[in-house]
Amino acid sequence: MYLSLEGIEKNFTNKQNKRLLVLDNIDLEVEKGEFVSIVGPSGCGKSTLLYLIAGLDKPDKGNIEVQGKKIDKPSPERVVVFQEAGLFPWLTVLENVTYGLLLKKMSKQEAEERARKVLKMVHLSRYVDSYPHQLSGGMKQRVSIARALVMEPEVLLMDEPFSALDEQTRMVLHRELLEIWRETKVTIIFVTHNIREAVQLSEKIVVMATRPGRIKELINVPVTKDGIMPDSVTLHTEQRVLNILQNEIEKVLKEEMGDDYRFSANQFHRDHSGDMGSHI
Repeated sequence: MYLSLEGIEKNFTNKQNKRLLVLDNIDLEVEKGEFVSIVGPSGCGKSTLLYLIAGLDKPDKGNIEVQGKKIDKPSPERVVVFQEAGLFPWLTVLENVTYGLLLKKMSKQEAEERARKVLKMVHLSRYVDSYPHQLSGGMKQRVSIARALVMEPEVLLMDEPFSALDEQTRMVLHRELLEIWRETKVTIIFVTHNIREAVQLSEKIVVMATRPGRIKELINVPVTKDGIMPDSVTLHTEQRVLNILQNEIEKVLKEEMGDDYRFSANQFHRDHSGDMGSHI
């Protein structure tokens, strides 16, 4: 197995110095080159799990390994793309993308050659000399993805990278991300609240339960050879994920609203964007 998580537990401490169990007994195996999405209610530990895989934090119990090697610190082999692009405003697109390579002491010429190749992959060749303030939100996120890909990571970790974008831009970036994934064969772990996004992008969906975060179900997404899924299959898979999450979101609402909570059947639904619980 390429990426393995076994018995992962993570705790945080609140302001009252009380221990909070965030992740409990997480077991997960990911094949090399696989595209895996993680969905679940707010606060279930999706992003925390991603940061543990990145090595930005450490579990209190359990092991995370890549190709049998324990993860205990960040590595350029595992790169994170965050919700915010986080570009340096004083650097051009090309300079932002080459920044990490130059830190690794790569020659400027080689770094720029590699960066231009990746920027062409995300369709930003015409904007190499532009600054972040001159770009749209979608273009900034493409630069962020290019900055990650130029490091040639083995695992690309994405924390709701498209959540702040409009639906049309999101659709474009979905297509581009799938093209990049098929071309580079990079392993992708993708955190999202958007059920449709998870279904359309992934080979496997990890559905998490609410606090403390546990894996409630693993769903293998049927994908045809040409990568096009019939609408009926897409809708069926979306509904399956929605049904699993419904009880979990109800638990969150009961916890947050107490006696004010009133549940009626089928109150949870997908909006046009596919975001789970965006109407709450």
